Amino acid sequence: MQSLDIAAVRAFVLVADLQSFTRAAEVLGSTQSNVSIKLGKLERQLGRRLLERSPRHVRLSAEGAGFLEMARELVSAHARAVASFDTQVRRLVVGVSHELIGGEMPGLLKRVNAADPALRLELRVGSSRDLMPLYERGELDAAWLLRPDDRRKQGKCAYVEPFSWFASSQAAPALRAPIPLATQGKGCRVRNAAVRALDGAGIAWEEVFVGKGAAMLGAAAAAGLAVAVLATRTAPSGTRDVGALLSLPSIPPQDVMLYSSLSDKRSREALRVMGLVFGQAG
Repeated sequence: MQSLDIAAVRAFVLVADLQSFTRAAEVLGSTQSNVSIKLGKLERQLGRRLLERSPRHVRLSAEGAGFLEMARELVSAHARAVASFDTQVRRLVVGVSHELIGGEMPGLLKRVNAADPALRLELRVGSSRDLMPLYERGELDAAWLLRPDDRRKQGKCAYVEPFSWFASSQAAPALRAPIPLATQGKGCRVRNAAVRALDGAGIAWEEVFVGKGAAMLGAAAAAGLAVAVLATRTAPSGTRDVGALLSLPSIPPQDVMLYSSLSDKRSREALRVMGLVFGQAG
């Protein structure tokens, strides 16, 4: 068998992660047809069908699922080999809205490190309102934030994050009235959108827990204390989406903005990897 084309293997990993030829092509700066051609050649070389394609969905075949982890290791080893010639330490300070922090953080840090072992990443987590001034003063190299109310244009909409109502998998505190809510307080735009939706639907509510960050709200929900409005991706184990079950109004999805003026290849690659992890469920 001939040596595998690392570009084709990387394209396979991206399609598997993003479940989309279109999004993988955007990341690669290529076209959907070129990505499809690369994947077709890889499948013919391996003699295995890696992906099941339909007009609306892309998913791994059984053989593709078995190959995926080895493909990740191959792409990671290639990246480390290339990076070995560039040993200069690069420090990158990135702000991340605490509404976006979920259980994928260990995997995110692992993937960023695998892509560039000499990169020193400093993450600052806080509210979008608090992090934006830090970015504007140059204290952050980049920031992943919910789109501010003033619709600032200098950022790029990276993806759209869906939000919903989450409560304990074991208990249903929202079955009593008023609905007990866990929120981040009145300054939180997601909280304000949620209570506006409840008020508009004529559903009584009570704020019983206030904490900062999705992790705190998720903990309150998992403990059965309250219902929390969370990004679907950040909802912790021990919770479930109870929006449909309790006939609660839908929560508007939020644009996630990437603010960055960085142009060097290493920084842009680190941000690309972060975007892949954040946006997979977005």
